[in-house]
Amino acid sequence: MQCSWKAVLLLALASIAIQYTAIRTFTAKSFHSCPIPSPVNCSLSQDTDAPDRLCDESPTLAYNLSRKTHVLILATTRSGSSFVGQLFNQHFDVFYLFEPLYHVQYTLIPKLTQSKSTMDRRVMLGASRDLLRSLYDCDLYFLENYIKPQPVNHTTDRLFRRGASKALCSPPVCEPLGAADLHLEEGDCVKKCGTLNLTLATESCREHGHVAIKTVRVPEVSDLRALVEDPRLNLKVIQLVRDPRGILASRSETFRDTYRLWRIWDGTGRKPYNLDVTQLTTVCEDFWNSVSTGLNRPPWLKGKYMLVRYEDLARNPMKKTEEIYDFLGIPMDSNVERWIQNNTRGDRSSSKHKYGTVRNSAATAEKWRFRLSYEIVAFTQHACQQVLAQLGYKTAGSEEELKNLSISLVEERDFLPFS
Repeated sequence: MQCSWKAVLLLALASIAIQYTAIRTFTAKSFHSCPIPSPVNCSLSQDTDAPDRLCDESPTLAYNLSRKTHVLILATTRSGSSFVGQLFNQHFDVFYLFEPLYHVQYTLIPKLTQSKSTMDRRVMLGASRDLLRSLYDCDLYFLENYIKPQPVNHTTDRLFRRGASKALCSPPVCEPLGAADLHLEEGDCVKKCGTLNLTLATESCREHGHVAIKTVRVPEVSDLRALVEDPRLNLKVIQLVRDPRGILASRSETFRDTYRLWRIWDGTGRKPYNLDVTQLTTVCEDFWNSVSTGLNRPPWLKGKYMLVRYEDLARNPMKKTEEIYDFLGIPMDSNVERWIQNNTRGDRSSSKHKYGTVRNSAATAEKWRFRLSYEIVAFTQHACQQVLAQLGYKTAGSEEELKNLSISLVEERDFLPFS
């Protein structure tokens, strides 16, 4: 008996839904909301041993209601998000997590690729929002539901890019290191700190004044509305965008197998008939939809949204970083300033891996002009013309204009935060 493709698709979606429902069921306590403590519902005279009372969770609520600023860096792959993440990772009072939603993706949709279908992308959103809410509440145990194999005694060596978080490579999470290890490379952190103890990580999170999370796995800012409107979180969104032509060039170089057909086109001058153009158009559609929402200034985003172009940050990293911290209402400390000075004037060759952040930032922002053929640039400009105009990116009318760095392809724009 043969099954239609529709039946197979429905069965696959049902399986995903069952996995997510199971996680929600077995971890239901993580989603309880404790009412605001009052003499009526949480007085000291109540029986505090009653296990099912919502006010048993009042310590968590008190943490949520603190004036910690929670930051979400909303980006897409190869848009400079690792660089922006470091602007928070280096701050002494910020607990930073690098792509925790990776685990949600590879548990619910393990074969999700760079070319994401709309249906696949939306399957992740409910689980992603729940995990983000828990992480901002410093409930790192909830992450265990998505780490495979599941942690034993709250310890794991499988947290994605653990070494990209300074807080997870420092006391109390990691034993004090020697003076020579104060600035560990990502891989060295994992070697010297050993397995990650999530109990200690939770303690570290609660000792920090603010929590920042970077993700490239949420398509649009409107997908975060439930979190932004949650009064317990005090969440602010930094949406990072980059010229789609630069994103395409960087992805083609970094994800060589996935973008193999683009590289064939670039090398031969012949566009493959089976080229997956959604690898480009999806980025532009997400940018257009998300930025349109932000620039329309809906009431629920007031004081919560800032749009940042990677090119502006690359050209004036100190000035732009100061603007970001002013928007967040967090003092920028000397560690961040020192990191910017040391990591925006270097040679890319000094970075040990493809996600490194040591580079000449201004030169990196323009490098795509020499990586892509003019035919691909012209195709990208046509496919993404709306978002290019929206974000102030100029088009190149010829190969000569494309290679001429004295001609800026970025308009001067001042995207003021919505306050």
